[in-house]
Amino acid sequence: MKAEIVSVGTEILLGMIVDTNAQYLCQQLAEIGVDVFWISQVGDNLDRVVDVFRRGLGRSDAIIATGGLGPTEDDLTHESVAAAVGERITIDPDLERELRENFARRGRPMPERNVKQAALIPSATPLPNPIGTAPGWWVEWNGKVIATMPGVPAEMRRMWQEQVRPRLRQRSGAGVLVTTTLKVLGLGESAVEEQLGDAIHSTNPTVATYAKPDGVQVRVSAKAPDEDAARNLLRPMVAQLEAVLGGSVYGRDNDTLASGAAKLLAAHGWTIASAEIGTGGSLTSDMSNDPGLVDRYAGGFVLGSSGDLLGADSSEPSDLARAARARTGADVGIAAVVIEQGPDGRPVGRCAVDVRGSSEADSTRMNMAPPELRRRVAVEALGLLIRALRKG
Repeated sequence: MKAEIVSVGTEILLGMIVDTNAQYLCQQLAEIGVDVFWISQVGDNLDRVVDVFRRGLGRSDAIIATGGLGPTEDDLTHESVAAAVGERITIDPDLERELRENFARRGRPMPERNVKQAALIPSATPLPNPIGTAPGWWVEWNGKVIATMPGVPAEMRRMWQEQVRPRLRQRSGAGVLVTTTLKVLGLGESAVEEQLGDAIHSTNPTVATYAKPDGVQVRVSAKAPDEDAARNLLRPMVAQLEAVLGGSVYGRDNDTLASGAAKLLAAHGWTIASAEIGTGGSLTSDMSNDPGLVDRYAGGFVLGSSGDLLGADSSEPSDLARAARARTGADVGIAAVVIEQGPDGRPVGRCAVDVRGSSEADSTRMNMAPPELRRRVAVEALGLLIRALRKG
């Protein structure tokens, strides 16, 4: 089944909001074996939205639309669908009654303009919205499907999971796609691809590499009639790739550098403390917000221009890591420092890890503005931490 996604809303085109709905739906559609070939973002203009739907009906089996279901004059998605399929839109009495009851339960009078949210066309089945006022539509027309859902992400995701996904999966008759992602540290994307060799040309499972802020991700995907069969295809390929990449793999899927470090700290029974200068607290934020690491985190110090308040001998990352460990009694200290003007006039990021008195340090001089470098040095510090902990 070929599908396309339509995101309706002028605020998307103005850059006022990020279209996270399309990203989510792409992932979800892939899981049920539906191929997404196009994504359209269109403003709140009737003629343009109608044109997008007409083009979609001419080239896709299914159109998944989000946004434009509100009660105001610029919410035009359902009017556009009606025009695209040539059907008359009318107010459904049952939907109107449910809508009024919804407002009554909330103790609020219903503005009359909300009545438009009770509209239907002959080809449409309403999709309930238990956490909002805007029902969606499931439209079957000339062998094609149009599903409309609210633009509010929480409302859209619930409607997708409960109403649209089951219908679409049954209609597509396609298999399922199961994906896992290996997360790699210490190698560039081209080096990773080179190590993968012929595996990168596999067709099922497929293997692809992506450069990300926290390293390189290797996505492995398998398609089969059911999930168990897909996982059976996936398992040997993942094992092969992990054997090739060896210790460069620090986690899978939702693992982060912080959670990877947390597992290693737990294996040793150790705690950790951090110190940083010039990073805006990036390292402390990453560590304190990770649920797996928080129990191992003795505390962090975000300092000004020197380590004097911490009692460090200097502002060198190795001294800061050692001082953080000593101040808190932790087994491991980690430090990150950003110098906005290094010896060559460019910003430089430096980091160090002290594991029970044994210290390792690293630095990065990437061509980045200070804000990006602050984030990058936190990533580099956590990567250095994982390497150090693996050595024990």
